[in-house]
Amino acid sequence: MRFLAIALFAATVSVAPFMPAAAQDGDAEAGRRVFAQCRACHIIDNTPRNNVGPNLAGLWGRQAGSREGFRYSANLTALGAAGHVWNEANLRAYLTNPKAVAPQGIMSFAGISNPEQLTNLIAYLRANTQPQ
Repeated sequence: MRFLAIALFAATVSVAPFMPAAAQDGDAEAGRRVFAQCRACHIIDNTPRNNVGPNLAGLWGRQAGSREGFRYSANLTALGAAGHVWNEANLRAYLTNPKAVAPQGIMSFAGISNPEQLTNLIAYLRANTQPQ
């Protein structure tokens, strides 16, 4: 029985790199549906305009608090000055609980508690906010 469990684990690990990205990193299409709640304040387009929140175009890999033309809270500006960059780990923490990352931040969003929705949203953001 133990050998079977080890063999099954080894087989799973060895095929993981060949599984579709959605199985490993979330489902970007499902993440688009999660992003619908973000659309009240954020847009993703390649224009200089912002909404109530900053335009998220080019977000992935960008320094926090650095979107041209948007007035950020002192918290996010300080995070960016300290080298905070939007990557998977930082977005995961921020989108789970924005106030834990930026306690005096102005974003009124409470966070995403569902791990699957969070992973899907991050997959969507990764696919749609890469720098051009």
